Amino acid sequence: MSRNSHRISSAFIYFFGSFGGILFGYDIGVMTGALPFLQSDWHLQNAATLTGWITSAVMFGAIFGGAIAGQLSDKYGRRKMILASAITFVIFSVLSGISPSNGHVGAIYLIVVRMFLGLAVGAASALVPAYMSEMAPAEMRGRLSGLNQTMIVSGMLLSYIVDFVLKDFPGKIAWRLMLGLAAVPALILYLGVLRLPESPRFLLLNGEDQEARNVLSIIRKNTNEIDLEMNTISRTANQERSADENSSYKTLFSGKFRYLVIAGVGVATFQQFQGANAIFYYIPLIVQKATGKAASSNLMWPIIQGIILVIGSLVYMWIADKFNRRTLLMIGGSAMGLSFILPAVLNKLIPNLNPMTIVVFLCIYVAFYSATWAPLTWVLVGEIFPLAIRGRASGLASSCNWIGSWLVGLIFPIMTAHMPQEIVFAIFGIICVLGVLFVKFCVPETRGHTLEEIESAGTKR
Repeated sequence: MSRNSHRISSAFIYFFGSFGGILFGYDIGVMTGALPFLQSDWHLQNAATLTGWITSAVMFGAIFGGAIAGQLSDKYGRRKMILASAITFVIFSVLSGISPSNGHVGAIYLIVVRMFLGLAVGAASALVPAYMSEMAPAEMRGRLSGLNQTMIVSGMLLSYIVDFVLKDFPGKIAWRLMLGLAAVPALILYLGVLRLPESPRFLLLNGEDQEARNVLSIIRKNTNEIDLEMNTISRTANQERSADENSSYKTLFSGKFRYLVIAGVGVATFQQFQGANAIFYYIPLIVQKATGKAASSNLMWPIIQGIILVIGSLVYMWIADKFNRRTLLMIGGSAMGLSFILPAVLNKLIPNLNPMTIVVFLCIYVAFYSATWAPLTWVLVGEIFPLAIRGRASGLASSCNWIGSWLVGLIFPIMTAHMPQEIVFAIFGIICVLGVLFVKFCVPETRGHTLEEIESAGTKR
Protein backbone atom coordinates (compact mmCIF):
# COMPACT_ATOMS: atom_id res chain seq x y z
CA MET A 1 0.00 0.00 0.00
CA SER A 2 2.81 2.44 0.82
CA ARG A 3 4.29 2.29 -2.70
CA ASN A 4 1.03 3.57 -4.18
CA SER A 5 -0.29 5.74 -1.38
CA HIS A 6 1.43 8.92 -2.62
CA ARG A 7 -0.87 8.85 -5.65
CA ILE A 8 -4.03 8.96 -3.51
CA SER A 9 -5.46 12.34 -2.55
CA SER A 10 -6.68 12.97 0.99
CA ALA A 11 -10.10 13.85 -0.49
CA PHE A 12 -10.28 10.35 -2.02
CA ILE A 13 -9.39 8.80 1.33
CA TYR A 14 -12.01 10.77 3.22
CA PHE A 15 -14.69 10.17 0.58
CA PHE A 16 -14.33 6.40 0.38
CA GLY A 17 -13.47 6.14 4.06
CA SER A 18 -16.99 7.37 4.77
CA PHE A 19 -18.69 5.71 1.77
CA GLY A 20 -19.69 2.75 3.92
CA GLY A 21 -22.40 5.05 5.23
CA ILE A 22 -24.11 4.76 1.83
CA LEU A 23 -24.67 1.03 2.45
CA PHE A 24 -25.85 1.69 5.97
CA GLY A 25 -28.28 4.37 4.75
CA TYR A 26 -29.57 2.51 1.72
CA ASP A 27 -30.54 -0.52 3.73
CA ILE A 28 -32.17 1.60 6.45
CA GLY A 29 -34.28 3.35 3.84
CA VAL A 30 -35.02 0.75 1.19
CA MET A 31 -37.47 -1.30 3.25
CA THR A 32 -39.59 1.84 3.70
CA GLY A 33 -40.70 1.61 0.08
CA ALA A 34 -40.37 -2.14 -0.35
CA LEU A 35 -42.51 -3.07 2.64
CA PRO A 36 -45.94 -2.01 1.28
CA PHE A 37 -45.36 -4.05 -1.91
CA LEU A 38 -43.97 -7.00 0.03
CA GLN A 39 -46.97 -6.93 2.39
CA SER A 40 -49.33 -6.97 -0.59
CA ASP A 41 -47.39 -9.72 -2.40
CA TRP A 42 -47.21 -11.99 0.65
CA HIS A 43 -50.53 -10.86 2.27
CA LEU A 44 -48.90 -9.57 5.46
CA GLN A 45 -51.11 -6.51 6.05
CA ASN A 46 -52.42 -7.90 9.34
CA ALA A 47 -49.23 -9.70 10.40
CA ALA A 48 -47.63 -6.99 12.57
CA THR A 49 -45.10 -9.30 14.23
CA LEU A 50 -43.88 -10.87 10.98
CA THR A 51 -43.70 -7.42 9.37
CA GLY A 52 -41.62 -6.22 12.30
CA TRP A 53 -39.24 -9.18 12.02
CA ILE A 54 -38.71 -8.74 8.26
CA THR A 55 -37.99 -5.05 8.77
CA SER A 56 -35.79 -5.46 11.85
CA ALA A 57 -33.85 -8.58 10.79
CA VAL A 58 -31.01 -6.43 9.42
CA MET A 59 -30.71 -4.64 12.75
CA PHE A 60 -30.66 -7.97 14.60
CA GLY A 61 -27.71 -9.15 12.49
CA ALA A 62 -26.02 -5.78 12.90
CA ILE A 63 -25.93 -6.27 16.68
CA PHE A 64 -23.39 -9.05 16.13
CA GLY A 65 -21.75 -7.52 13.05
CA GLY A 66 -20.64 -4.47 14.99
CA ALA A 67 -19.14 -6.48 17.84
CA ILE A 68 -17.38 -8.99 15.57
CA ALA A 69 -15.98 -6.38 13.19
CA GLY A 70 -14.82 -4.15 16.03
CA GLN A 71 -12.83 -6.96 17.59
CA LEU A 72 -11.42 -8.25 14.29
CA SER A 73 -10.43 -4.73 13.21
CA ASP A 74 -8.08 -4.52 16.19
CA LYS A 75 -6.34 -7.63 14.83
CA TYR A 76 -6.57 -7.29 11.03
CA GLY A 77 -7.10 -3.57 10.50
CA ARG A 78 -9.98 -1.25 9.65
CA ARG A 79 -9.43 -1.39 5.88
CA LYS A 80 -9.54 -5.19 5.51
CA MET A 81 -12.71 -5.45 7.56
CA ILE A 82 -14.44 -2.73 5.52
CA LEU A 83 -13.59 -4.72 2.37
CA ALA A 84 -15.01 -7.89 3.92
CA SER A 85 -18.18 -6.00 4.85
CA ALA A 86 -18.62 -4.76 1.28
CA ILE A 87 -18.32 -8.29 -0.15
CA THR A 88 -20.82 -9.63 2.38
CA PHE A 89 -23.20 -6.82 1.52
CA VAL A 90 -23.08 -7.58 -2.21
CA ILE A 91 -23.80 -11.29 -1.70
CA PHE A 92 -26.74 -10.94 0.65
CA SER A 93 -28.30 -7.98 -1.17
CA VAL A 94 -28.56 -10.16 -4.28
CA LEU A 95 -29.93 -13.06 -2.22
CA SER A 96 -32.60 -10.73 -0.78
CA GLY A 97 -33.76 -9.84 -4.26
CA ILE A 98 -34.26 -13.48 -5.29
CA SER A 99 -36.38 -14.53 -2.30
CA PRO A 100 -38.78 -17.47 -2.90
CA SER A 101 -42.26 -16.52 -4.12
CA ASN A 102 -44.12 -18.51 -1.46
CA GLY A 103 -45.18 -16.04 1.22
CA HIS A 104 -44.47 -18.14 4.33
CA VAL A 105 -41.26 -19.71 3.06
CA GLY A 106 -40.17 -16.43 1.49
CA ALA A 107 -40.70 -14.52 4.74
CA ILE A 108 -38.53 -16.94 6.76
CA TYR A 109 -35.88 -16.95 4.00
CA LEU A 110 -35.84 -13.14 3.82
CA ILE A 111 -35.57 -12.78 7.59
CA VAL A 112 -32.54 -15.10 7.67
CA VAL A 113 -30.85 -13.47 4.66
CA ARG A 114 -31.40 -10.00 6.07
CA MET A 115 -29.85 -11.11 9.36
CA PHE A 116 -26.66 -12.01 7.48
CA LEU A 117 -26.89 -8.73 5.58
CA GLY A 118 -27.04 -7.07 8.97
CA LEU A 119 -23.60 -8.44 9.81
CA ALA A 120 -22.19 -6.24 7.03
CA VAL A 121 -24.31 -3.23 7.98
CA GLY A 122 -23.29 -3.49 11.64
CA ALA A 123 -19.65 -3.86 10.68
CA ALA A 124 -19.77 -0.72 8.55
CA SER A 125 -21.45 1.25 11.36
CA ALA A 126 -18.60 0.30 13.73
CA LEU A 127 -15.64 0.52 11.36
CA VAL A 128 -16.30 3.72 9.42
CA PRO A 129 -16.42 6.10 12.44
CA ALA A 130 -13.28 4.52 13.92
CA TYR A 131 -11.44 4.75 10.59
CA MET A 132 -12.49 8.36 9.94
CA SER A 133 -11.61 9.58 13.44
CA GLU A 134 -8.15 8.00 13.18
CA MET A 135 -7.51 9.58 9.77
CA ALA A 136 -8.77 13.09 10.52
CA PRO A 137 -6.74 15.84 12.27
CA ALA A 138 -8.26 16.97 15.59
CA GLU A 139 -9.45 20.37 14.28
CA MET A 140 -11.35 18.75 11.39
CA ARG A 141 -12.50 15.54 13.04
CA GLY A 142 -16.07 16.62 13.74
CA ARG A 143 -16.60 17.85 10.18
CA LEU A 144 -14.93 14.91 8.45
CA SER A 145 -16.57 12.35 10.69
CA GLY A 146 -19.82 14.09 9.82
CA LEU A 147 -19.17 12.94 6.26
CA ASN A 148 -20.22 9.50 7.47
CA GLN A 149 -23.64 10.86 8.46
CA THR A 150 -23.98 12.71 5.15
CA MET A 151 -23.25 9.44 3.38
CA ILE A 152 -25.81 7.60 5.52
CA VAL A 153 -28.62 10.04 4.81
CA SER A 154 -27.61 10.27 1.15
CA GLY A 155 -27.91 6.48 1.01
CA MET A 156 -31.34 6.75 2.60
CA LEU A 157 -32.45 9.42 0.13
CA LEU A 158 -31.08 7.32 -2.73
CA SER A 159 -33.12 4.34 -1.55
CA TYR A 160 -36.26 6.48 -1.26
CA ILE A 161 -35.79 7.76 -4.82
CA VAL A 162 -35.18 4.22 -6.11
CA ASP A 163 -38.34 3.07 -4.30
CA PHE A 164 -40.34 5.91 -5.85
CA VAL A 165 -39.01 5.23 -9.36
CA LEU A 166 -39.82 1.52 -9.05
CA LYS A 167 -43.28 1.94 -7.48
CA ASP A 168 -45.07 1.57 -10.83
CA PHE A 169 -43.38 -1.76 -11.57
CA PRO A 170 -45.44 -4.91 -10.87
CA GLY A 171 -45.50 -5.35 -7.11
CA LYS A 172 -43.85 -8.79 -7.21
CA ILE A 173 -40.88 -7.31 -9.07
CA ALA A 174 -40.66 -3.84 -7.48
CA TRP A 175 -39.67 -4.87 -3.96
CA ARG A 176 -37.14 -7.41 -5.26
CA LEU A 177 -35.39 -4.76 -7.35
CA MET A 178 -35.44 -2.32 -4.44
CA LEU A 179 -33.65 -4.81 -2.17
CA GLY A 180 -31.29 -6.26 -4.80
CA LEU A 181 -29.98 -2.91 -6.04
CA ALA A 182 -28.23 -2.40 -2.68
CA ALA A 183 -25.42 -4.50 -4.19
CA VAL A 184 -24.44 -1.60 -6.49
CA PRO A 185 -23.14 0.87 -3.85
CA ALA A 186 -21.53 -2.07 -2.02
CA LEU A 187 -19.52 -2.93 -5.13
CA ILE A 188 -18.50 0.72 -5.54
CA LEU A 189 -17.34 0.77 -1.92
CA TYR A 190 -15.23 -2.35 -2.41
CA LEU A 191 -13.49 -0.92 -5.48
CA GLY A 192 -12.82 2.39 -3.74
CA VAL A 193 -11.51 0.92 -0.48
CA LEU A 194 -9.06 -1.28 -2.41
CA ARG A 195 -6.97 1.88 -2.90
CA LEU A 196 -7.29 3.22 0.65
CA PRO A 197 -4.41 3.08 3.15
CA GLU A 198 -4.74 1.57 6.60
CA SER A 199 -5.28 3.83 9.62
CA PRO A 200 -1.94 5.27 10.86
CA ARG A 201 -2.92 4.58 14.46
CA PHE A 202 -3.57 0.92 13.70
CA LEU A 203 -0.26 0.69 11.82
CA LEU A 204 1.70 2.21 14.70
CA LEU A 205 -0.05 0.01 17.22
CA ASN A 206 1.16 -2.99 15.19
CA GLY A 207 4.74 -1.78 14.81
CA GLU A 208 4.54 -0.58 11.18
CA ASP A 209 6.00 2.85 11.85
CA GLN A 210 7.21 3.66 8.32
CA GLU A 211 3.87 2.66 6.81
CA ALA A 212 2.12 4.93 9.32
CA ARG A 213 4.42 7.82 8.38
CA ASN A 214 3.65 7.28 4.69
CA VAL A 215 -0.08 7.52 5.37
CA LEU A 216 0.29 10.62 7.56
CA SER A 217 2.35 12.30 4.82
CA ILE A 218 -0.76 12.21 2.64
CA ILE A 219 -3.28 13.55 5.15
CA ARG A 220 -1.21 16.02 7.22
CA LYS A 221 0.18 19.39 6.16
CA ASN A 222 3.84 19.36 7.16
CA THR A 223 6.68 17.27 8.55
CA ASN A 224 6.52 18.83 12.03
CA GLU A 225 2.85 17.93 12.30
CA ILE A 226 3.62 14.36 11.20
CA ASP A 227 6.48 13.99 13.69
CA LEU A 228 4.38 15.36 16.54
CA GLU A 229 1.50 13.02 15.80
CA MET A 230 3.79 10.01 15.34
CA ASN A 231 5.40 10.67 18.73
CA THR A 232 2.05 11.20 20.46
CA ILE A 233 0.47 8.06 19.02
CA SER A 234 3.59 5.97 19.65
CA ARG A 235 3.76 7.08 23.27
CA THR A 236 0.09 6.24 23.84
CA ALA A 237 0.43 2.93 21.97
CA ASN A 238 3.41 1.90 24.11
CA GLN A 239 1.53 2.76 27.29
CA GLU A 240 -1.46 0.71 26.20
CA ARG A 241 0.64 -2.28 25.15
CA SER A 242 2.04 -2.42 28.68
CA ALA A 243 -1.52 -2.15 30.07
CA ASP A 244 -2.62 -5.47 28.56
CA GLU A 245 -4.30 -4.30 25.34
CA ASN A 246 -5.51 -7.82 24.53
CA SER A 247 -7.67 -8.15 27.62
CA SER A 248 -11.31 -9.21 27.57
CA TYR A 249 -14.52 -7.20 27.44
CA LYS A 250 -14.30 -6.91 31.22
CA THR A 251 -11.48 -4.40 30.65
CA LEU A 252 -13.98 -2.00 29.06
CA PHE A 253 -15.64 -1.48 32.42
CA SER A 254 -12.53 -1.45 34.57
CA GLY A 255 -11.82 1.61 36.67
CA LYS A 256 -9.49 3.01 34.05
CA PHE A 257 -11.91 2.96 31.12
CA ARG A 258 -15.37 2.80 32.72
CA TYR A 259 -16.30 6.49 32.51
CA LEU A 260 -15.51 6.86 28.79
CA VAL A 261 -17.10 3.53 27.84
CA ILE A 262 -20.34 4.33 29.67
CA ALA A 263 -20.45 7.75 27.98
CA GLY A 264 -19.86 6.44 24.46
CA VAL A 265 -22.02 3.34 24.71
CA GLY A 266 -24.78 5.30 26.47
CA VAL A 267 -25.03 7.93 23.74
CA ALA A 268 -25.06 5.22 21.05
CA THR A 269 -27.86 3.39 22.86
CA PHE A 270 -30.02 6.46 23.47
CA GLN A 271 -29.75 7.47 19.81
CA GLN A 272 -31.82 4.49 18.68
CA PHE A 273 -34.27 4.23 21.59
CA GLN A 274 -35.27 7.82 20.79
CA GLY A 275 -37.33 6.34 17.94
CA ALA A 276 -35.86 7.84 14.76
CA ASN A 277 -35.93 4.57 12.85
CA ALA A 278 -39.65 4.16 13.52
CA ILE A 279 -40.05 7.13 11.17
CA PHE A 280 -37.50 5.97 8.63
CA TYR A 281 -38.82 2.40 8.34
CA TYR A 282 -42.54 3.06 8.58
CA ILE A 283 -43.31 6.60 7.36
CA PRO A 284 -45.64 5.38 4.53
CA LEU A 285 -47.56 3.28 7.07
CA ILE A 286 -47.61 6.21 9.54
CA VAL A 287 -49.11 8.48 6.87
CA GLN A 288 -51.55 5.71 5.90
CA LYS A 289 -52.78 5.46 9.48
CA ALA A 290 -53.14 9.25 9.67
CA THR A 291 -54.88 9.77 6.30
CA GLY A 292 -56.36 6.40 5.30
CA LYS A 293 -54.50 6.46 1.96
CA ALA A 294 -52.70 3.28 0.87
CA ALA A 295 -49.06 3.12 2.02
CA SER A 296 -47.83 2.36 -1.51
CA SER A 297 -49.21 5.75 -2.61
CA ASN A 298 -47.32 7.63 0.12
CA LEU A 299 -43.77 7.09 -1.19
CA MET A 300 -43.22 10.81 -1.72
CA TRP A 301 -43.09 11.27 2.07
CA PRO A 302 -39.89 9.23 2.48
CA ILE A 303 -38.25 11.45 -0.16
CA ILE A 304 -39.29 14.55 1.82
CA GLN A 305 -37.81 12.99 4.94
CA GLY A 306 -34.64 12.09 3.01
CA ILE A 307 -34.20 15.66 1.77
CA ILE A 308 -34.58 16.97 5.34
CA LEU A 309 -32.00 14.43 6.49
CA VAL A 310 -29.45 15.48 3.86
CA ILE A 311 -29.97 19.19 4.58
CA GLY A 312 -29.65 18.51 8.31
CA SER A 313 -26.40 16.60 7.80
CA LEU A 314 -24.97 19.53 5.78
CA VAL A 315 -26.04 21.96 8.51
CA TYR A 316 -24.20 19.75 10.99
CA MET A 317 -21.01 19.83 8.92
CA TRP A 318 -21.23 23.63 8.96
CA ILE A 319 -21.72 23.91 12.73
CA ALA A 320 -19.78 20.79 13.82
CA ASP A 321 -16.59 22.49 14.92
CA LYS A 322 -18.21 25.79 15.97
CA PHE A 323 -20.18 24.44 18.95
CA ASN A 324 -19.47 21.92 21.69
CA ARG A 325 -20.69 18.36 21.16
CA ARG A 326 -22.65 18.36 24.43
CA THR A 327 -24.41 21.64 23.61
CA LEU A 328 -25.63 20.36 20.25
CA LEU A 329 -26.78 17.04 21.73
CA MET A 330 -28.77 18.72 24.49
CA ILE A 331 -30.42 21.29 22.19
CA GLY A 332 -31.21 18.64 19.57
CA GLY A 333 -32.53 16.12 22.11
CA SER A 334 -34.80 18.72 23.72
CA ALA A 335 -36.31 19.73 20.37
CA MET A 336 -36.74 16.08 19.38
CA GLY A 337 -38.51 15.28 22.65
CA LEU A 338 -40.92 18.19 22.22
CA SER A 339 -41.63 17.18 18.60
CA PHE A 340 -42.76 13.75 19.82
CA ILE A 341 -44.63 14.87 22.97
CA LEU A 342 -46.54 17.90 21.60
CA PRO A 343 -48.78 15.95 19.15
CA ALA A 344 -50.10 13.86 22.06
CA VAL A 345 -50.73 17.01 24.12
CA LEU A 346 -52.41 18.85 21.24
CA ASN A 347 -54.53 15.83 20.44
CA LYS A 348 -55.89 15.92 24.01
CA LEU A 349 -56.52 19.67 23.89
CA ILE A 350 -57.96 19.74 20.35
CA PRO A 351 -60.02 16.57 19.72
CA ASN A 352 -60.56 17.30 16.00
CA LEU A 353 -56.92 18.11 15.31
CA ASN A 354 -55.83 17.45 11.72
CA PRO A 355 -54.24 13.94 11.78
CA MET A 356 -51.42 15.16 9.52
CA THR A 357 -50.19 17.36 12.40
CA ILE A 358 -48.20 14.42 13.70
CA VAL A 359 -46.43 14.10 10.34
CA VAL A 360 -45.46 17.79 10.45
CA PHE A 361 -43.96 17.32 13.92
CA LEU A 362 -42.13 14.22 12.69
CA CYS A 363 -40.47 16.37 10.03
CA ILE A 364 -39.34 18.81 12.75
CA TYR A 365 -37.96 15.86 14.71
CA VAL A 366 -36.05 14.59 11.67
CA ALA A 367 -34.54 18.05 11.07
CA PHE A 368 -33.10 18.29 14.58
CA TYR A 369 -32.10 14.63 14.70
CA SER A 370 -30.16 14.82 11.43
CA ALA A 371 -28.24 17.93 12.56
CA THR A 372 -27.37 16.71 16.06
CA TRP A 373 -27.84 13.18 17.45
CA ALA A 374 -27.51 11.34 14.14
CA PRO A 375 -23.97 12.52 13.28
CA LEU A 376 -22.69 13.38 16.77
CA THR A 377 -23.32 9.89 18.13
CA TRP A 378 -20.79 8.43 15.71
CA VAL A 379 -18.37 11.33 16.09
CA LEU A 380 -18.31 10.63 19.84
CA VAL A 381 -18.04 6.87 19.33
CA GLY A 382 -15.10 7.47 17.01
CA GLU A 383 -13.20 9.80 19.32
CA ILE A 384 -14.06 9.03 22.96
CA PHE A 385 -12.60 5.53 23.42
CA PRO A 386 -8.94 4.94 24.37
CA LEU A 387 -6.71 3.41 21.69
CA ALA A 388 -6.24 0.03 23.39
CA ILE A 389 -9.98 -0.66 23.45
CA ARG A 390 -11.18 1.50 20.56
CA GLY A 391 -12.08 -1.27 18.15
CA ARG A 392 -13.73 -3.43 20.82
CA ALA A 393 -15.52 -0.52 22.50
CA SER A 394 -16.71 0.89 19.17
CA GLY A 395 -18.09 -2.54 18.36
CA LEU A 396 -19.93 -2.67 21.69
CA ALA A 397 -21.39 0.81 21.14
CA SER A 398 -22.46 -0.18 17.64
CA SER A 399 -24.08 -3.37 18.95
CA CYS A 400 -26.03 -1.51 21.65
CA ASN A 401 -27.09 1.01 19.02
CA TRP A 402 -28.35 -1.80 16.80
CA ILE A 403 -30.16 -3.48 19.69
CA GLY A 404 -32.15 -0.28 20.03
CA SER A 405 -32.69 -0.08 16.28
CA TRP A 406 -33.82 -3.71 16.14
CA LEU A 407 -36.25 -3.36 19.04
CA VAL A 408 -37.74 -0.14 17.63
CA GLY A 409 -38.12 -1.72 14.20
CA LEU A 410 -39.65 -4.86 15.68
CA ILE A 411 -42.10 -3.43 18.21
CA PHE A 412 -43.25 -0.21 16.51
CA PRO A 413 -45.85 -1.90 14.25
CA ILE A 414 -46.99 -3.97 17.24
CA MET A 415 -47.30 -0.88 19.45
CA THR A 416 -49.24 1.11 16.83
CA ALA A 417 -51.59 -1.85 16.36
CA HIS A 418 -52.60 -1.55 20.03
CA MET A 419 -52.41 2.18 20.87
CA PRO A 420 -52.68 5.60 19.12
CA GLN A 421 -49.62 6.70 17.14
CA GLU A 422 -49.25 9.95 19.09
CA ILE A 423 -48.98 8.02 22.37
CA VAL A 424 -46.29 5.76 20.91
CA PHE A 425 -44.26 8.77 19.80
CA ALA A 426 -44.80 10.49 23.17
CA ILE A 427 -43.08 7.49 24.79
CA PHE A 428 -40.11 8.03 22.47
CA GLY A 429 -40.21 11.73 23.38
CA ILE A 430 -39.73 10.90 27.07
CA ILE A 431 -36.69 8.79 26.10
CA CYS A 432 -35.31 11.83 24.22
CA VAL A 433 -35.55 13.89 27.42
CA LEU A 434 -33.75 11.15 29.37
CA GLY A 435 -31.02 11.21 26.71
CA VAL A 436 -30.53 14.95 27.27
CA LEU A 437 -30.09 14.35 31.01
CA PHE A 438 -27.59 11.55 30.32
CA VAL A 439 -25.49 13.87 28.15
CA LYS A 440 -25.60 16.62 30.77
CA PHE A 441 -24.34 14.44 33.61
CA CYS A 442 -22.38 11.58 32.01
CA VAL A 443 -20.71 12.71 28.76
CA PRO A 444 -17.42 14.68 28.59
CA GLU A 445 -16.72 17.36 25.99
CA THR A 446 -14.44 16.16 23.16
CA ARG A 447 -14.43 19.01 20.61
CA GLY A 448 -10.98 20.33 19.75
CA HIS A 449 -9.07 17.69 21.73
CA THR A 450 -6.79 15.05 20.24
CA LEU A 451 -7.77 11.43 20.77
CA GLU A 452 -4.85 11.10 23.18
CA GLU A 453 -5.97 14.14 25.23
CA ILE A 454 -9.49 12.74 25.52
CA GLU A 455 -8.08 9.41 26.66
CA SER A 456 -5.79 11.03 29.22
CA ALA A 457 -8.57 13.18 30.71
CA GLY A 458 -11.10 10.35 30.76
CA THR A 459 -8.90 7.74 32.38
CA LYS A 460 -7.97 10.12 35.24
CA ARG A 461 -11.59 10.37 36.46
